[in-house]
Formats: sequence, structure tokens, C-alpha cells
Amino acid sequence: MSLTGGNRNDVTQLLPLLDKIPAIAGRVGRPRRRPDALLADRGYDHDTYRRLLWARGIRPVIVRACVESGPRGSG
Repeated sequence: MSLTGGNRNDVTQLLPLLDKIPAIAGRVGRPRRRPDALLADRGYDHDTYRRLLWARGIRPVIVRACVESGPRGSG
């Protein structure tokens, strides 16, 4: 578990959080330490974080900040 101050930006904890993922047991061989992909919202939409995830072998699935999420309001 990771605890930060209320006014800290979440993206500062992205890489430390990935480093804290425990080994995933259950299969024969060396246990996995990283997920195949990371799903994130617009707050993580920056090329720097995308490159860092690719470098770790993790496919970033991050919504682009300039893309509207869908219809607004309940109608």
C-alpha cells in the first residue's frame, strides 16, 4: 500500500506503484512481476509515462486528454 499527501499528483506514484507489484504465482517457471497492460485515465496521458511503461514491457492503455469521453448529462 502506498500513502501520499492529499495534494500530491497521482502520476508521481505510477512507477513506484508498479515496482511494488508482488510476483504472481500459479504457473510453472519464473513468476510474473509485471502486468501485460496498464489501463489509466486522462491524468496519465503524457508521452514520458507511455515510454517508461513500454520500456518496462507494459502496454499503456491510456485515454488521450483531447478525446471526449462520451455523451454529457443524463439526458
